[in-house]
Parts: sequence; structure tokens; C-alpha cells
Amino acid sequence: MSQQEDNENEKPDLKDRISGLGQKIIGEIETIGGVLTADPITQAEGEFNLEVGELREEIEEDLENSKAPDSEETDAK
Repeated sequence: MSQQEDNENEKPDLKDRISGLGQKIIGEIETIGGVLTADPITQAEGEFNLEVGELREEIEEDLENSKAPDSEETDAK
């Protein structure tokens, strides 16, 4: 098994988990900065990053929940 295949089978590490939260934080900062400077483009980028961060967190949670029961079933066999 190659190193890449090993990495794909592992649970998401801390870096992947923080990525969704980090993107949400960056989005909040950009949104506030856009409002304060009256820059609609920066504000829109911030709102976009907020949404993407939320989606990343949801996807990571769904992946964790979907993988957890499968691993328990294979251990029981």
C-alpha cells in the first residue's frame, strides 16, 4: 500500500478539522472589514468564506459519522 493510500484511509487530522473553522474566521474578518471600509467585494468574499467554512465542517462531520459505523462492523466480524 502506498503512502497516499494510507493517508486516504486515515481519519481527518487536526489540520483538516481546523480548516473549516479557520475559513469561517477569515470570512468573519473579511465581512467586518468590508462593512467598515464600505467595500462590497471584500464583504462578499467574507460571506463566501463563511459559507464555505460551514460546508467544510458539515462535510467533515458527515464523513466521520459515515465511517464510524463501518469500522465497528468490520471489527465485529
